[in-house]
Amino acid sequence: MDAQGRGRADNIDPADQWVLNPNTGDYELRLGPSTAQPSVPGPRSSRTATAGAAAPPRGRTAPGREYRGSPEVAPAPEVVPGPRRRRPPQGPPPSRRKGRPQKPKGKKIALWTGGTMAFALVAVSTAGYVYVKHLEGNVSTTDVGSAGAGNFSKDEAFNILIIGTDKRTGKGNQGYGDTGNIGHADTNILLHVSKDRTNATAMSIPRDLIVDIPDCATKQEDGGSKVIAGSQDVRFNTSLGQSGRDPGCTMRTVKEATGISVDHFMMADFNAVKTLTSAVGGVEVCLTKPVDDPESKLKLPAGTSTVEGEQALAFVRTRKSFGNSGDLDRIKVQQQFLGSLMRKMSSSDTLTSPTKLLNLAEAATKALTVDTGIGKVSTLKDVALELKKVPPKNVSFMTVPVIDNPTEQVKATVVIDETRGPEIFSMIKDDVSFTEVKKKQQKEKAAVAARLKGTKADPADVRVRILNGGAAPGSAQETLTYLQNDEGVLKSENAGNAETSLKKTTLEYAPDQADQARRLADIMGLSGSAMKPGESVTNSQGLPAITLTLGEDFKGAGESLTAPSTAPDVEKSTADKVECAK
Repeated sequence: MDAQGRGRADNIDPADQWVLNPNTGDYELRLGPSTAQPSVPGPRSSRTATAGAAAPPRGRTAPGREYRGSPEVAPAPEVVPGPRRRRPPQGPPPSRRKGRPQKPKGKKIALWTGGTMAFALVAVSTAGYVYVKHLEGNVSTTDVGSAGAGNFSKDEAFNILIIGTDKRTGKGNQGYGDTGNIGHADTNILLHVSKDRTNATAMSIPRDLIVDIPDCATKQEDGGSKVIAGSQDVRFNTSLGQSGRDPGCTMRTVKEATGISVDHFMMADFNAVKTLTSAVGGVEVCLTKPVDDPESKLKLPAGTSTVEGEQALAFVRTRKSFGNSGDLDRIKVQQQFLGSLMRKMSSSDTLTSPTKLLNLAEAATKALTVDTGIGKVSTLKDVALELKKVPPKNVSFMTVPVIDNPTEQVKATVVIDETRGPEIFSMIKDDVSFTEVKKKQQKEKAAVAARLKGTKADPADVRVRILNGGAAPGSAQETLTYLQNDEGVLKSENAGNAETSLKKTTLEYAPDQADQARRLADIMGLSGSAMKPGESVTNSQGLPAITLTLGEDFKGAGESLTAPSTAPDVEKSTADKVECAK
């Protein structure tokens, strides 16, 4: 029985099961006394779930029926046969209302990374409460403990690790991955979404990257905890599955390798690509040359083609037919595929089709495992709404900069390029965009940068109070010693700890102290955004002074605190542009 046929009696229009609740303005599923009310799935323990009933058609309730609450409270009145009468237009949720043109959502859709956001998008645009709860029952969750951020924040930048495993479960997947594979971290994308939602960065992490995997605590089925011992100089993909490691171990490995904290994870297997591409009616891909790969069974002509299901999976799994036949070239192809899939999901053809949206929601949720921090339907909805704010032109795809592993004679693995990698990691941590932002924002940045321009006081004339506002213990005294002994800022004092902790170091000053502030900013390597004009304050001697508060970003006395303002030389693409696999 298909999804539309479940949970209803024979010969009943699915639309007649949905009625408008005048108290809430929402459509709710109400079945007659002859048909059992389907149960609402709770947290699921397996991949098996019951599909929801069909959503009501636009602008009408079931014929001859008013909202009557629970079937146990009041029996359904007898329906007198006759012509259908249209009720006055009351309208379903705003996103489906007729006669009210809206801006194309394609220009505002979120980055799609493995189809994991489709469920939340559907949850807020097409489905009623019962169906949403059904979808929530599809989603599997894993408790990663302290590896993640816990609750999702709508007011901060966030990092989500997208993991594609090479587990061979599912019909037709025995030809992929290694025999008996327990599911390693085969495809990995760290998605960073900026605090102001103007941009996002999707950074791929090669599976063959050599890293150190730290010890990690994992939750066991019996409710207990087990610490999995770490490993040194091993492939990144072994951070999942190997020795019982869970996605929390992979999140910790990302932090160990890049310094970037991961807030949440989303994980899918081979079936995700197959079912999601079929749900949207196929995805368009582009090739610069024809491909006939005997290993993956992919056979496509040069130019554009539409792939779905098994053929789509073969496309993203093919390695020998692209570039130098290595995993890094396959990553580029996967990034191009994801950009194309994102555009297809954001197209009007998909967004205006209830059937495609419902199919997409079913496919995405059944293929999805997430951490408990975002496992609730309401939280996934919040994540989706925040992602929708990012324009596709400001979504950057890139790969961790790597070089061949110098310890190998036969090159099979890679290591982080220490000349380029740290700068990129720093940009992500400091929430710096890899794409151009709006002209207004550029002007604002120019105005902030102007704070650094102008005369600079002599170091001996700079009077400054130094506070520790989140830096390592002893940082204020360390900075005081550095300023006095190395930079000649003799009128400086350690003012102790700040009242609150700060993410970033700040320098506060009165208007007539701007020249002192510019000199100290130059010495400390502070950007214009760290400079905060304000009111005059006094030091312990009662003399006017500027205030330097060391935040969590403080790296040590003498180390610059200026975040890069432009992207380093790194190969990248954006989600709004069509690219062809080579």
